[in-house]
Parts: sequence; structure tokens; C-alpha cells
Amino acid sequence: MTEEQGGFAGLESSADFAAVPDAFQRLWTPHRMVYIEGGPTPHEENCPFCAAPKLDDEKALIVARGTHAYVLLNLFPYNSGHLLVCPYRHVALYDDASPEEVAEIAELTQIAMRVVRRISNCDGFNIGMNQGRVAGAGVADHLHQHIVPRWATDANFFPIIAETKAIPRLLGETRQAIADAWPTSLVE
Repeated sequence: MTEEQGGFAGLESSADFAAVPDAFQRLWTPHRMVYIEGGPTPHEENCPFCAAPKLDDEKALIVARGTHAYVLLNLFPYNSGHLLVCPYRHVALYDDASPEEVAEIAELTQIAMRVVRRISNCDGFNIGMNQGRVAGAGVADHLHQHIVPRWATDANFFPIIAETKAIPRLLGETRQAIADAWPTSLVE
């Protein structure tokens, strides 16, 4: 590259470097390093779902606690208001959960749907559990159910067209809004 082209004699142009702009838009998310550096499926002694209930609700992003299970915001959400329902007990699979845990996970899921629908006007939900690493579970050793709110007008095209995911609300704000709207009794 010549000096007339914006380069300096003997120096490479930044256009030749590995960081040359491409079709991908990048959202820098340094908070995800906790997830990335966490490595393979955690053991019980460092399981994030075993650790969360020992922290205060705000720090752990917990929105509600039951007797056998609790609800927290997903630290790596697909959409604003993406919740997880977890038993307190470190159990990996749904069919290993006790009848009491299964019943409370179901009840907390229903309440979470009502609360999120009320505060966010969502049109639907994706609800599911990935059982085992091969099925896509990020934390395969501790059972957790995803509740992902969906909107008819959401940005579903964004990840496909722009390789970008828009999360319009900060985690702390979302946690506070859901916790504030959570009923004080389990049944609304």
C-alpha cells in the first residue's frame, strides 16, 4: 500500500489484518466470560444453580423462592425475561426429580408465565428442558426449565439477518420488575 492510499511505506494496511470487517456485527459481551470460562458441566461443588440460592436474590438474579424450587433470570437470555426454574436439590434429570419438585417446578412455571405476560405483554412462550449435554444443556448436571417469552413483533429476524440479538432491558431491571410483580402467595 502506498502513502497515497493511506498507508505508510513499509507498514501493512489494517485492511490486511485478521480483524478486517466482515458480515458479522459484534456485540461485546464480556459478562459471558463467566459462562465461557466455566468449562464443562459443573460438579455440585461449583454448580451455579447450587450456588445461586446461597446468595442474595438480587446478586443471584432470583425472582422467587419456593420450598423445593426457585426461579431466576437466565444470565445469558434469549429474550428479556428469560427465566429458569430449578430445584434446590442437585439433580440432573427430570425423571430423577421428586414428585414434590416436579409439582413445584410446574406451579412456579405457571406463575412465571402469568407474571411475565402481565409485565411484558408477551404473546407466547417457549418452555423446555434440555436433558443432558448431548441435548444442548449448558449446565447438564442440574435440572432447570427454561421459560422464554416471545412477542409477535419481536426481532426474530435479527439473529438470522444481522447476526445480532437485541436484549432491550438490563438483567437487573428485568429481575426487579418480575420480583416486584411476583405474587406473595404461590397461587394468584
